[in-house]
Amino acid sequence: MSSPIVTQPPLIDSEQRVLLHGVDWHQYESLLGVLGDNFPTLRMSYLEGTLEIMTNSPEHEELKKVIGMLIEAYLQETRTRFHAGGSTTFRQAAKKRGLEPDECYCLGAKKEFPDLAIEVVITSGLVNKLEIYQGLGVREVWQWQSGQFSIYHLRSTGYELVEASELLSALDLKLLASYVKPEEQFDAVMAFRETLRRR
Repeated sequence: MSSPIVTQPPLIDSEQRVLLHGVDWHQYESLLGVLGDNFPTLRMSYLEGTLEIMTNSPEHEELKKVIGMLIEAYLQETRTRFHAGGSTTFRQAAKKRGLEPDECYCLGAKKEFPDLAIEVVITSGLVNKLEIYQGLGVREVWQWQSGQFSIYHLRSTGYELVEASELLSALDLKLLASYVKPEEQFDAVMAFRETLRRR
């Protein structure tokens, strides 16, 4: 009996990245089809023939999860309608771009591409994800790195680093950041909800 082509990878403690050049769109889509369901911690970022494949670490997964829960708590407490997309693969053949955000949200109704994408940055990427997001028309990208958020809002000329979110202008990002505690997710989210209710 032959061995399966795809096997489950061992659990690793750090992020690992591979960069491939000269990958055409059909090859990218084929890899998505083969790897997508079998390797849930893999992230693929495709930009005009260059493909980065990254394996997320447990730290990365825990951070993205608690950030997502906090954002959803804020949207629920403020009665802001949203559609959560998680790490759905978004791609645009005409622009030769595709990726899976760590978390993403459409505000209001569900759309083809999200309004807001969240990226946890632990190690430097090999592909410029902002270029990919720009090609997909994602209005705002929040990067979490070294204990704080950096907010990039899409303008006609590209992304601009801004002080506060223009999509969720009432959200205090420093307050949000203070509750990003992956080791105590439940308590952090409940405490954040209580703080929001008192404000």
